[in-house]
Amino acid sequence: MQAKLSTMFQSLQVRNYRLFASGQLIKLIGVWMMFIAQDWLVLELSDNSATALGVVTALQFTPVLLLTLLSGRLADRYDKRMLLFVANAFWTVLALAMALLVITGLVQLWHVFAFAALLGIANAVETPVRQAFVSELVGTSLLPNALSLNAAVFNSARIVGPAVAGLAIAAFDVGPVFLFTALSSIAPLVTVIRMRPAELHREALPPRDERASAKVVDGLRYVWRRPDLLLPMAVMSVIGMSLFNFQLTLAALAKTVFQTGAASFGLFSTALAVGALVGALAGTGRRSRPSVWLVLGAGVGCASFGTLVGLAPAYWMVVTLLLPTGFFMVYFAQAANQRVQLGTDAAFRGRVMALWVLVFLGTNPVGAPLIGWVAETYGAGASIWIGGLISLATILIALTWQLRRSGARLRFRILPMPRFYVTSADC
Repeated sequence: MQAKLSTMFQSLQVRNYRLFASGQLIKLIGVWMMFIAQDWLVLELSDNSATALGVVTALQFTPVLLLTLLSGRLADRYDKRMLLFVANAFWTVLALAMALLVITGLVQLWHVFAFAALLGIANAVETPVRQAFVSELVGTSLLPNALSLNAAVFNSARIVGPAVAGLAIAAFDVGPVFLFTALSSIAPLVTVIRMRPAELHREALPPRDERASAKVVDGLRYVWRRPDLLLPMAVMSVIGMSLFNFQLTLAALAKTVFQTGAASFGLFSTALAVGALVGALAGTGRRSRPSVWLVLGAGVGCASFGTLVGLAPAYWMVVTLLLPTGFFMVYFAQAANQRVQLGTDAAFRGRVMALWVLVFLGTNPVGAPLIGWVAETYGAGASIWIGGLISLATILIALTWQLRRSGARLRFRILPMPRFYVTSADC
């Protein structure tokens, strides 16, 4: 048991990664608290408008759509550690400004819209750089484990953050939650400064003059020529747009369908995150590149349970179904991420991971307003199960394409029923 735990958390033995993970955990707890507070604030300021929630989500992710590929180019040209410091410092300033507006009671809906857009700019720079930086922290051999632990850190914060935020909003209102977010965002700045640059794994990178000539279009061509990278990205783009909008849909489901308070909304997010954490930990033992069949199989599980969440008629059923939904959601996303990262040359990793972030997060500006409109017109449940069915259809199409391309066949075998014999000794 001890050996298994040691293997599961092996990347934490690396000092730089340990600092990185601890800083991310502290920051992300605050971020998830802020997401809950922000959604609740929008509903209060907009008279429970699901469309307004969709607009905020779209504004938050539009910069990802516009700027992420350029950020990937920066990641392949400049010091990723320094880029992370600058992006996180910008985030801290934004969070402090928003906290002051909320605490003083001066906040208006357009302030939240502006904050979401500026926050998206910080994320558009930070996310692809952070994704590509992991390989420099631990090296290729520990990369699958480190990526799974990243997902575990993310979902641990996703468990703690919403639960604490729901209670904090009920007790103190949204202002203190925004203030805690601002303070927690200082942690990554401290940990980045404390890292030892000499211990980073940068030997696989090309010379500086080659990095200076790195172009976005070269990264796009690289992926286009690689069907093994293109398939998981294409599937993720559709699922990210149609199903991975739980930040929006669960808030609307809690408040408009089940008429619950902030604490109950936090329970939805926490249930999803508990399943996601288990899914992340399930992938920590992986030491090689995941197969395409594993990626697609996990995607089928994610889409199927996501559809059932939207169809569930009772509150307790939604909470129960969110557990396996969270598991397969992260298990699929992490397997796809690992398949992309472990199949990419170091010289292109920044630009390829920027494209991954684009299809993972950048589709939200397209999907979020549409999902918000569906939730407001046909109900929050419909916005979830429709997205689940679209995702399931996409995965089945991808599975058919992969089977034809590889020449493989799906075989179903009916196992014979066991036979039992009764002897005199049994009577």
